[in-house]
Amino acid sequence: MTTLYGLKNCDTCKKAMKAMDTAGTAYTFVDIRAEADLAAKAPLWLEAVGAKALVNTRSTTWRGLDEDQRARVETDAAALLAENPTLVKRPVIEHAGEVRVGWTAASQAGLV
Repeated sequence: MTTLYGLKNCDTCKKAMKAMDTAGTAYTFVDIRAEADLAAKAPLWLEAVGAKALVNTRSTTWRGLDEDQRARVETDAAALLAENPTLVKRPVIEHAGEVRVGWTAASQAGLV
């Protein structure tokens, strides 16, 4: 089963869901703000892909953090993401035991 974590109003997440729907790929959508247990998921995702891939440093949320908070990416990224779900680069896709981040050609492989 494929699980797509994101935000319903995120354009990239919408593109991913539309492409997966068109391809007939079954998936479950989980809203990272309302439904995801980021305290449990973030450490697993960080282990799989690393902070550089998972933390969205181009987001409005990132720009709103002070330098001390930003420095936590190096020391406590999991807690930072749990506290600020919109810092997660979207979508995060769990598929066949893999974690994929974003909607790139590589993350689409085998899905659409």
